[in-house]
Amino acid sequence: MDVYQESHLVWWDSFWKASSINLPDTLLQKQYYMDMYKLGAAARQGAPPISLQSIWTADNGKLPPWKGDFHHDLNTQLSYWPTYSGNHLDLEQGFLDWLNQHKPTFEKYTREYYGANGLNVPGVTTLEGDPMGGWIQYAFSPTISAWLGHHYYLHWRYSMDREFLKNDAYPWIREVAVFFKELSVQGKDGKRKLPLSSSPEIHNNDARAWFDQMTNYDLALVRWTFTTANELAMELGYTDEAEEWNTILADWPYYATDETGLMVAPGHALQESHRHFSHIMAIHPLGLIDLSNGEKDEEIINNTISHLDELGSSNWTGYSFAWLGNLKARAGDGNGAAKALKDFASSFVLPNSFHVNGDQSGTGKSNMTYRPFTLEGNFAFAAGIQEMLIQSHSGSVHLFPAIPEEWESVGFEKLRTEGAFLVSANKVEGKVEKVTIYSEVGGKIRLVNPFPGRNIAIQGSSDIQWEGNTLLISMQPGTEISLALK
Repeated sequence: MDVYQESHLVWWDSFWKASSINLPDTLLQKQYYMDMYKLGAAARQGAPPISLQSIWTADNGKLPPWKGDFHHDLNTQLSYWPTYSGNHLDLEQGFLDWLNQHKPTFEKYTREYYGANGLNVPGVTTLEGDPMGGWIQYAFSPTISAWLGHHYYLHWRYSMDREFLKNDAYPWIREVAVFFKELSVQGKDGKRKLPLSSSPEIHNNDARAWFDQMTNYDLALVRWTFTTANELAMELGYTDEAEEWNTILADWPYYATDETGLMVAPGHALQESHRHFSHIMAIHPLGLIDLSNGEKDEEIINNTISHLDELGSSNWTGYSFAWLGNLKARAGDGNGAAKALKDFASSFVLPNSFHVNGDQSGTGKSNMTYRPFTLEGNFAFAAGIQEMLIQSHSGSVHLFPAIPEEWESVGFEKLRTEGAFLVSANKVEGKVEKVTIYSEVGGKIRLVNPFPGRNIAIQGSSDIQWEGNTLLISMQPGTEISLALK
């Protein structure tokens, strides 16, 4: 027993040393660490993926909520969001191992259900990867494997592991692209489309939930797949495949938008408060529509978020608030992100910190007041805190991109960025005091200057150049650099 206890303590010591945050808001800080504890308890390499209730399933002699299964229309995906910036890729690897293990089962399902080659995954699965059924629009959605493919891409970008890229990430995404290529048909406008399209969980499980035109949910995942397949094929030197994916990408339409921002589908704006932000996938988490792309994208983002705010949260569950926190952080709205996450932490969790879907506060934040326990809201919350502190999805690292104005003293240690850099930074009395960057594999990090000017003291040997207000820092593997105000 002493041996098991010792290994247990060593593991948790390593887990907590992987990264840390320091927030001036005690509610958010407490909820963050409670949720990161859940991540460490639920996600281990060699263990099953995080199901709806994971190791805390308590059925009282009955089936747990939603059968306690593996839901892939949102639940498993959100559950692994905090592994990337949180510097816990080892925990996320267990999920990818499970997907790889059951890939033959998914390919068999794709052939038998869709009559197509390539790869898709049932939206609701058993532990062995077999379909369990459910609302057909998400239980048998054609784009599930694409959203799961996003985790393969993130693992590559945050680790820069070329063996993983070659043997795992690109093969998965390539097979999803093959599936979309075979399944798609030509629409009246000459563009490709899926034979039927849907947007979880719009119109729930009735006939209106099917669209004969592409929903923005499906379209974002399709466009992301071909965009990423092209990128990864180029990275690996597969130029012919890259050209094919880029050619097919041009065959798909652009997203349906109007004055409300991203619509559900052409001619169908979001018309009422709705819990699942499936129509905004292109903004978050996929980052296809992003502030870094210029004014057009900024307008779409602002209109989309404003429309969500106007419709209100009456039909939201807890994970909606957590997702909104991520979305507002991506939009650079620190006050909005903090409010959404505080609403989650104050109203949609029990005193034990577990997310229970419905509003427990009695303050009317949602008409949903039930309390079935699921985990994805907790983990999306943790990811939202990380999004407020550091972002690297656009190719440049932004420090404190979305924190409230009153957060004058805030910091973090060893949060991970794309490119496999570990970054620590602290802000004191409203000014960034010091930034430390460690490079695992070497390469160039683009750091948006967090200091008020270029009068910076630099420790560590690196090639540093300026591009406007961005520092281009070339680093060798295993090296560290520190920047501070002189």
